[in-house]
Amino acid sequence: MVKIFSKQSQIVCQSEYGTLKKVVLCEPKYMEIKEVINDVQKKYMKDNIDQDLAIAQHRKFEQTLRNAGVEVIKLPPSKDHPEQVFTRDIGFTIGDQLFVSEMANSIRQGEEEVLAQWLNENKISYHNLSVHSIEGGDVIIDGNRVFVGISDRTCKRAIQNLQKELPGYEILPIPFNPKYLHLDCVFNILSSKDALIFPDAFKPEVVKLLSSMYHLIEVSENEQFSMGTNVLSIGQNRVLSLPVNRDVNYQMRQHGYEVLEVDFSEIIKSGGSFRCCSMPIVRQ
Repeated sequence: MVKIFSKQSQIVCQSEYGTLKKVVLCEPKYMEIKEVINDVQKKYMKDNIDQDLAIAQHRKFEQTLRNAGVEVIKLPPSKDHPEQVFTRDIGFTIGDQLFVSEMANSIRQGEEEVLAQWLNENKISYHNLSVHSIEGGDVIIDGNRVFVGISDRTCKRAIQNLQKELPGYEILPIPFNPKYLHLDCVFNILSSKDALIFPDAFKPEVVKLLSSMYHLIEVSENEQFSMGTNVLSIGQNRVLSLPVNRDVNYQMRQHGYEVLEVDFSEIIKSGGSFRCCSMPIVRQ
């Protein structure tokens, strides 16, 4: 079912690398690994999350965005949603249309309602994808091409419905090993020419397809685990990345990108990084 509100404020996003103007974040005030849903969380379940450190790192991330001229919208954190920091998953913008996701895992269901409430209060139109599960971490945009990961979180029927909603776009379903949770944990577009990839997550024919569209910068297994692909482009070849991912950062710099290193080591313990923690609603 699609729910559309009448009045529309400025919403636009046509790529992963245009200049980021407005983004939705949520402070990790109640961040906790309550239910293990990926391999990274398995490693850190015992130690869990230092919430004070996570908040401090997230505030540094927020300030880096603000310093770059990005307007930051902050959703209110809730004790009921321990993974609410990962705002990318609850919605996504394609062109001038904003979609609110249908979350697959019970631990995350309800997060999208917080986003919908903010949209309603601000009279922003949106499509509510409430029939089949689809999450924003599986949706990657480049012009009229939209890559959508087929995962345990995003099903084929949801992708088919998205194509119906976006007849002017080419929707490309991308199968990958669902142990990696979302597509943006193993693939990310840096520009119209370059993309990051962890090739072991895909079948050879998928890598071949992606390599026909982009120069693929390969991420190692170790740096995939520390979210090396999950960088956030903010425009003008500027990319936020973790300092621990030295090889990824070196390769991006060799290809002409300005890498802004921000420590996110506490937050990535739950299996997501800068892209996961940001939901762009205006890119130009």
